Amino acid sequence: MSTPIQIRMGGYGPPSTGFSKALKFIGDKLSAQFGDRIDIKYVWNIMDLGYKAEDILWLVENGLLTLGYQSSSYLTDRVPELSFVDLPFLFANNAQARAAMDGDLGALLAAKTEAATNFRILGWFENGFRHISNRLRPIHASADMKGMKIRVLPSDVQKRTFELLGAVAMRMDLTEAIAMIKAGTLDAQENPLANTVTYGVHNFHKFHTLTSHFYISRPIFLYRTAFDSWPADLQEAMREAITEAVAFQRRLAEEEHAQSRRIIEDAGCEIVELTAGEHAAFVDAVQPLLAEARGLYGEAMFKLVPKA
Repeated sequence: MSTPIQIRMGGYGPPSTGFSKALKFIGDKLSAQFGDRIDIKYVWNIMDLGYKAEDILWLVENGLLTLGYQSSSYLTDRVPELSFVDLPFLFANNAQARAAMDGDLGALLAAKTEAATNFRILGWFENGFRHISNRLRPIHASADMKGMKIRVLPSDVQKRTFELLGAVAMRMDLTEAIAMIKAGTLDAQENPLANTVTYGVHNFHKFHTLTSHFYISRPIFLYRTAFDSWPADLQEAMREAITEAVAFQRRLAEEEHAQSRRIIEDAGCEIVELTAGEHAAFVDAVQPLLAEARGLYGEAMFKLVPKA
């Protein structure tokens, strides 16, 4: 009997997260179809092994893991086009964002990423809309953020966004941010509510503002050297399993958002829902960045975003 094909899938969250459940969804589907032709193993949270969250990239690109996911912002230094989907208030709702990432925009960004890396991009998990939490005060306007030290993903676009809002934006990996939040040396962070709860930030930050300033996707990437060497039926099955897992994960993300909001409220935290006018003021504050983006990318990229 031939040696089974090794498939090692990894992430950076506990098994209870929607992302880990989606990896298990993929593995279960493939195992049912291919049996002992494959051998699947999981590393749910590489941070438990002493890695940084960003290390998932090189672990997959060099074949130590076969499949992983990571927020697209972590790749913007290598794939400049990915900075486009870091733009603030680019998407109005989940339906619009999903249509873009599943359509021509996502296909373009996948091709650009594959051209610059040893990845094969097969889909986009939903990290979703991001909100601000902090330890200092409620945020209703950008003036409330003046001088506030906030962690942002490793993206110049995201750093510039919060500088325009008056904050002191600090690019850093998740592991470093969590340590600083616990130590009280970082005032604020921005994340989907589910991430805020998963990493226990709500235990240190009392104030949460639902800004929906960024919508971030997490590309699902495979070690291309291995994937391209697989037999055609396994390649096709992996593509199909990931497509189904994306839909599964996005449904879980909606449930996690509602559950996480209840957990934050039950912890005694304060949630600020912006009025229409307050939200519009945030959008106005970052217009210089949107204007720069139109000059950089032209209208072609913006036309790949479906109407809300």
